[in-house]
Amino acid sequence: MQLKNTFVHHVHFWLKDKADLQKLIEGLNILASISHVRNIHIGIPADTHRSVVERSYDASLLILFDNQAEHDAYQIHPIHDEFVANYAGPLCEKVVVTDAVNI
Repeated sequence: MQLKNTFVHHVHFWLKDKADLQKLIEGLNILASISHVRNIHIGIPADTHRSVVERSYDASLLILFDNQAEHDAYQIHPIHDEFVANYAGPLCEKVVVTDAVNI
């Protein structure tokens, strides 16, 4: 099934200290309560080993929104701000975001 009317927000996180993975995942889970989120997937690298697969990140976040307006509202939500201030900011050395819309 092809998704329609979907704004995709995908984030990969690289930790400063690998021992903080569970704390980061705890923080990622608080984002699920934001009402603008349609679907959320929190994960770690799969055990796939091909040259085209990026596996150097520690955790990923995939969120589906109904549209860009919902995404934009999520970005300024106080829970998102809490996540950035208390989890991503202090725990991560690198964060890469990709956003995509339907064609």
